[in-house]
Amino acid sequence: MSQFVDSDDTTPLLGDDACSVDSRDEDYRKRWRSIRVMYFTMFLSSVGFTIVITSLWPYLQKIDDSANASFLGWVVAAYSLGQMVASPIFGLWSNHRPRREPLVCSIFINLSANIYYAYAYLPKDYNKYHILLSRAFVGFGAGNVAVARSYVSGATSLKERTGAMANMSACQALGFILGPALQACLSFIGEHGVTVKLIDLQLNMYTAPALLAAAFGIINILLVVFLLREHRVDDHGRYLRAINYSSEDGEYLSEEPEESIDQVAVLTSNILFFIVMFIFAVFETIATPLSMDMFAWTRKEAVLYNGIIICCIGFESIVVFIVVKVASQRVGDRPVLLAGLIIIFCGFFILLPWGNHYPKIQWADIKNNSMVSKMSTFSNSSVEPTGCPFDQTWCQYTPAIYLAQYISSDFLIGIGYPACNVMSYTLYSKILGPKPQGVYMGWLTASGSGARTLGPVFVSQVYTILGPRWAFSLICGLMVGSVILLAALYHRLIAFSVRHGRTME
Repeated sequence: MSQFVDSDDTTPLLGDDACSVDSRDEDYRKRWRSIRVMYFTMFLSSVGFTIVITSLWPYLQKIDDSANASFLGWVVAAYSLGQMVASPIFGLWSNHRPRREPLVCSIFINLSANIYYAYAYLPKDYNKYHILLSRAFVGFGAGNVAVARSYVSGATSLKERTGAMANMSACQALGFILGPALQACLSFIGEHGVTVKLIDLQLNMYTAPALLAAAFGIINILLVVFLLREHRVDDHGRYLRAINYSSEDGEYLSEEPEESIDQVAVLTSNILFFIVMFIFAVFETIATPLSMDMFAWTRKEAVLYNGIIICCIGFESIVVFIVVKVASQRVGDRPVLLAGLIIIFCGFFILLPWGNHYPKIQWADIKNNSMVSKMSTFSNSSVEPTGCPFDQTWCQYTPAIYLAQYISSDFLIGIGYPACNVMSYTLYSKILGPKPQGVYMGWLTASGSGARTLGPVFVSQVYTILGPRWAFSLICGLMVGSVILLAALYHRLIAFSVRHGRTME
């Protein structure tokens, strides 16, 4: 069996993980086939979040005139709130029943919610609330991320797990990249598109992405039903019989460890993961307003340039996942996590405003006029005002952030975040050990969803009122706190089998 365990060490990202043929070769192939179904599920979860994100605001404005930017924030947060509620529920379900049940149920909810989103224009009133509900249910369906990660944790040995978790994160990153790309490809349909009278459907650039996500959901359900099987191995790669065992899954020994899980390590892992997701939520939320304020970009330029930057970060993160897989085998998981946190700190530290150059103020577009005439000109002119809004008083005394600072920060955060993300999941799964991880993974996913909900609220308030110096200083302080927490409890963040003397670290 050792040849099975070690084979992943030399396998490239998303590789086949093949090994020498022996009596368990068929079980090995089925196990990795099932794991790849979980990769696809993670990919679709990311696509479901991003495929409509760039068209969400114009769709909302098109079908409901009463929708404003504040309501858009609630619509975006609804996804994370739905996922936060659902993750522990699906995790608990997967601990006691075959995982196909919560997976099929969650994917069906997800695809139904996407169809609901596509038909949100039909009601005569309160269309914005139908958008809100549909996104909440899409997020609820995405709670199956906890099931997918707990499955992969239980179906891999210690040596295989870092690579498998890196693969899952790479699929997740690929979904974040391809989601907006698919939306862009479907934009050629236009706002009016075509009407399918038989089913009363307006197929346009706003509804087509949601329907494509629903079609992906159907494919995912078929893969789960026909390919997914229950597999569970211990830290050495030996096959065990799972709690949610069904007779078709083979005859394996049942082994339940009597030792307890280190709850301090569990709590620490959840806190660190919350911080990592909170930081990234802040980063992705602040990118557009920060670039418009500091570089005087128009809305169109901000969307285009930040879209290119995010795409580059996505590809960068896939490279990081490959490097992390190798680095963790050489130096261990905890040093990679620590390095990732320090790199994120450096990324936000670079963003702190320095020097004597100040951002362009919007009223500087119009000279030799009174404030009243300036305001009147803004309201009556078709020219979009650019620069830092004059009602943000910090614009007048806070130094500007240079483009080189911004791009350098993006590059560093693009290294640190994926490293911390995959190491957080990997360490957490190893701390939990061979026991069923559904509920624990559900709480970890819920903590991440909570962070993605609170992060945008925090940064929008602090940045708007106090400016980037305060916002990024607080983030740097939070990162220092996370490094101190990791260093203080470094000795407890070890694998379950290492803690109880079954294996050497």
